[in-house]
Amino acid sequence: MTDHLLAATVDHLAAANWMFACVNAAEDGDAPDAPEPVPRPDGKPYADPAGPAEPADADSGGIGLSPERLVGFFG
Repeated sequence: MTDHLLAATVDHLAAANWMFACVNAAEDGDAPDAPEPVPRPDGKPYADPAGPAEPADADSGGIGLSPERLVGFFG
């Protein structure tokens, strides 16, 4: 159980750092790549509770974020 909680903590910290970098990046620059989830101890792939990522579009700043995914992350 502790290993899963630690992996989730690392994933959330990486996502928060990535969001900070996206917000503070130059508008005309490329957005940094989203972090890869830490492999879970049981070998199962990480299942994002917010669902699969959406295709990037101009409204999301080109990074594929939707309000539903943000709510799922911070939820």
